[in-house]
Parts: sequence; C-alpha cells; structure tokens
Amino acid sequence: MKVSATWFGVGIVVIILIVVWYGWRLVNWVWLRPKKMEKYLREQGLKGTSYKFLYGDMKEMAKMLKEAKNSGPMNLTNDIVTRIKPFVHKYVTAYGKNCTFTWLGPAPLVHITEPTMIKEILANYNQFRKSTGGNPFIKLLARGIIGTEGDRWVKHRKIINPTFHVEKLKHMVPAFYTSCAEMIKQWEEKLKKEGSCEVDVWPYLQTLTGDVISRTAFGSSFEEGKRIFELQKELEDLVIEAVQSFYIPGLKIKEIEREVNVSIKSMIDKRMIAMKDGKSSQDDLLGVLLDSNCKEIRRGSSTFGLSIEEVIEECKLFYVAGQETTRNLLVWTMILLGQHTNWQASARDEVSFVFGKEKPNIDGLNRLKTLNMIFNEVLRLYPPVVTLGRMVHEDTTLGNIILPGGCFLYLQILLMHHDEEIWGGDAKEFKPERFSQGVSNATKGQLSYIPFGGGPRICIAQNFAFLEAKMALAMILQNFSFDLSPSYSHAPQIIVTLQPQFGAHLILHKL
Repeated sequence: MKVSATWFGVGIVVIILIVVWYGWRLVNWVWLRPKKMEKYLREQGLKGTSYKFLYGDMKEMAKMLKEAKNSGPMNLTNDIVTRIKPFVHKYVTAYGKNCTFTWLGPAPLVHITEPTMIKEILANYNQFRKSTGGNPFIKLLARGIIGTEGDRWVKHRKIINPTFHVEKLKHMVPAFYTSCAEMIKQWEEKLKKEGSCEVDVWPYLQTLTGDVISRTAFGSSFEEGKRIFELQKELEDLVIEAVQSFYIPGLKIKEIEREVNVSIKSMIDKRMIAMKDGKSSQDDLLGVLLDSNCKEIRRGSSTFGLSIEEVIEECKLFYVAGQETTRNLLVWTMILLGQHTNWQASARDEVSFVFGKEKPNIDGLNRLKTLNMIFNEVLRLYPPVVTLGRMVHEDTTLGNIILPGGCFLYLQILLMHHDEEIWGGDAKEFKPERFSQGVSNATKGQLSYIPFGGGPRICIAQNFAFLEAKMALAMILQNFSFDLSPSYSHAPQIIVTLQPQFGAHLILHKL
C-alpha cells in the first residue's frame, strides 16, 4: 500500500510539473515574450501600438478592412491607400512611415517603407524569409518555388529559370494571340447591332488570362488545362472565404486539391512517356520545365532534380501567379486609359505605327515604348501585391536596429509607390511620362518601385506577364476605343491581389 501511495504521489508531482511547464510556455507565448519584445523595440526608438493579450491588433485590423470594403464605392481617385490599408495608414501616420510596429497576434509586425531597408531585406533572402503573415490558407493556393527557402529555393529557381527565358517565351506568342483573338471576337459580337455598348471587361480578362495560362502551360492538353483552371478558381474562392470569415472548408478543399493533383500528374506521366520515345515538346511551360528537370537529374542523382510532387506544385503555381498579375495589370490599365483617353490615343497611335492592322509579333511588341510607360505607371499606382511578408527567425540587424527573432516584417509596396517624398507631389496622379527614361531614372536609382518584388527572389514570370499584357492591349487598341462608363464604381479591394470590387464597366466603341 505504501509503495502504491508513493507512486501515486510521484505521478501527481509529474502531472503538476507537466501542467506548470506547459502553462509557463503558454503564458510566455501569449504575454511575457510579446511584452519583452515590445520593450526591446521601444528601447531602440521604434514606435507602435501596445500589445493586447493574444489577439494583438488583429481585431481592429479586421474591423477596419471590413468597414472599408462595405463602405461602397469611393471617389474616382488613385489615392487608394486609406481604403486598401486603412489600419496601416492610421498607425503609420500616427507613429512615422518607417519601422512602425503593430501586432499580428502575439508577434510584432514591423512595417517597412524605406527603400534602403527594403533593398537590404530583399537582397538577404536567407536572413529575411518569406512569410504569409501567419495565414496558413494562402499556402493552399500556391506553394512551388514561392514556398521554398535556402538550398531548396536555389534548386527550384535553377530548374525553373529556363521555363521563362525570353527565347522560350517566343514560342508562346501564338497562344497569346489565339486567346486574345477569341476575346476580341466576343466583344465584336456584342457590338454588332450598334457601334458601341457597355461591357464589364473584368470577367472577360479573367477568362482570357486563365485561357492563356492553360494554353501556354499545357499546350496540346489545353482542354485538360482549362478544367484545372476551373478547379483552381473554385479553390481560390474557398480559400478567400476561409481567410475572410475564419471558416475552415476542410473536405471540399481536399477534394479539389486531389482532383487537381491527379489531373496534372496524368499529364506529366504522358509527357514523360513521350520524352522517352523522343517526342519531347518544348513549346509549353510544362515541356520546358520537364526538359530542364531531366537535364538537371542527368547531371547528378535524382536529388538534383524536382520530384513529381514538386513539379505538380510548380504547375499549380503557374495558374495562380501566371494569371493574377496579368489580369490585374490589364483591368487597371483599361480603367485608367478609359479616364485618360489622351494616353489611350497615344498608345493606339504607337500600335498602329508598329503593326498597322497586322497581327502583333514579338519584335514589334518589344518596341512599344508608350505601352511600357503606361504599364509601369499602372503597376506603380495599382501593384497586384500591395505588401510583401517576411520574418526573422533569430535576432537580426536591419539598418541601425536589431529585430528580435520571431518578428514579422511587412514591406509596404503600395505605401512606398504612393509616397510623395519619393515620387513628388503628383504621386497619386496617373503620369506615365515619369517612366519615359526608364524605371531607374524614374526612381533615381532607389529600390522604390517593386511591383514584381526585388533581389534574387524577384518574380520569375515578369517577362511572361508583360508580353501577354502587351499582346492583349495592342489587339484591344487595334479594334476598339473605350471610355469609362458612368456606371463604373471605383472600389479597389484585396482578394489575393488588388482587384476591382464591382467590376470594370467601360463603353466600348468599334473602330
């Protein structure tokens, strides 16, 4: 009996110690450590909000975003920071535009808008790792190269680089043309009875870019590619719902993920068989990627290449990244050119001079200087991604401050692109001429313009996006003129990227 009582006592003590240990860790995570980090940041001269138990500033942040989204359309202006980033704008205005900190739950979130610091962060990608800001749902949409770090990222980048080489993109121009021609034909059908009509171009541009990525990624397997696009779109809608309402969709997401993976793997298997038979195709993204991967494997062991699962993830990333940037660039370009018809006329004159009514080709597309200026200015005012997330895993020096391990960083692209100290008093105005001498001259050599990120991890597909956008806009300008419709409601919002909440209603006129 005494022995049993002794062991019972030991058991109770062990349980108490375990409870105390985990209790201490919990208290440290939700209170002691955040307060210590707050004190550490303030001692270095940083200003920010006071830590609130567990939630930090997340409740206020969500409330302000919801209020902005539900406020209806805003005035027709490019001054969109207060709508898109109301919480950040409030505290950056109150505490200073650089290194203000707020709280993402129990973790400090430092907001960076200073070009020199942003350059240092983007250059040192091993110290400042990519982050989704604590949002696990975003990873469901796309992993691939954007979700890798360290040596794995180096391997992925090396293998994927050839996929988006300029020489390879030349083979994809016919696919760009075919998809654009189909959209133009649909618009012409709408204008058959009358010479002009109102069209919400946003859904058409979404279909266009999905169509383009289906053709360029999978070539002859275009119909299978379109089905994957539809599934990825459904997955995106579910993820957005989860992000906005804290709803966990569960089985439906798993079901879609499984179907997408099975479909892509089936196409990869067919390509691998064809490659063994000497029928390798390098006219689409999948063909180039598989060819590059096989060459890398032949240089060493299988560890030198990507696994089938990794290739599948890269294909899924083609869909998300390959269409989001281009469709957003095109829709805001059309909205702005619908307001600034003088720039629309200048762009049309340039397209007419280079191509006349002929089919646009890659050499001519590369000579469209006015379109370059317009696109650069659109990306400055309406960057697809308004914030880049990074984090530090250990105490790290940035400029003259030391960031504690576990600290999140938000590189505020939109705020920097609209900063009057950088761009001048006309920073909120649409002035493509500021890019007449190129990006370097417009930024005075600073890293103050980063619509595609920067440093070694700059977006690998930016040439693809620009080429597709040029083809689409050139063909639109050859066939139509357009004005902003009186029914257009200006309401930019973030849904993964910067999008028009109520569509893009324009009056199209057949030329």
